[in-house]
Amino acid sequence: MSTAEIGVFGGSGFYSFLDDPETVEIDTPYGPPSAPPVIGEVGDRRVAFIPRHGQHHQFPPHKIPYLANVWAMKELGVTRVIGPNACGSLDVDVKPGDFAICDQFVDRTRSRPHTFYDGPITTHISTADPYCPTMRGVAIEQGKALGISTHERGTVVVVEGPRFSTRAESAWFKREGWEVINMTQYPECVLARELELCYVNISLITDYDVGVEGIPPVTNDEVVRVFNENNEKLRRLLFAIVPNLPEARDCPCATALEGAAFEA
Repeated sequence: MSTAEIGVFGGSGFYSFLDDPETVEIDTPYGPPSAPPVIGEVGDRRVAFIPRHGQHHQFPPHKIPYLANVWAMKELGVTRVIGPNACGSLDVDVKPGDFAICDQFVDRTRSRPHTFYDGPITTHISTADPYCPTMRGVAIEQGKALGISTHERGTVVVVEGPRFSTRAESAWFKREGWEVINMTQYPECVLARELELCYVNISLITDYDVGVEGIPPVTNDEVVRVFNENNEKLRRLLFAIVPNLPEARDCPCATALEGAAFEA
């Protein structure tokens, strides 16, 4: 089976970014991933891509097979994962078209399988700093070098979906000081940490959420429009990040399971 060292979860438009892509059929202990992975070259690095919502965007956020997707990346040999996604803004200074490289998340989901460790050995990984510091540094540096409006930090609150927030919910999230809102970051980033994979979030801001005063309610058409308009910026950023990732991993992600298992 073909292998890759870097993985990308994202929208189906990313297929066209890869040179000579090869589709790989793969199954996992958690069923098939959202779609068969596609492997290609970015520079001299092997990159695997899985559209998290499926080839036809058939999986809503709460039905994405997150465990299968992350496990498939691990099985392909991936050690670093890039997770771009469309997000709403809760902060007037984080504007549509900006990118935010989040450093924290808040989980507000409720129905998704969210761990590989259901027993019999209880395992507690640390998510104090859930995103890879090495990958975040590269993403921030390359975003700025490309002239992309890039926010160096941010907290993404992850809601269950598929509906958008009420005004009251959104206003609450804004009062808490959280900058970004999304439906897919959790459990994707945590599952990567559970398999000792590095993970970086790239939040592409498509709209202001309804809790931002004076902003009309978000629509799906508007989200898709802004995301498509900024797809080329995302492509340029991904193509800059991949070749600049160091070969060696000396970050906490690589040893996340050390001492995590509770041994009676």
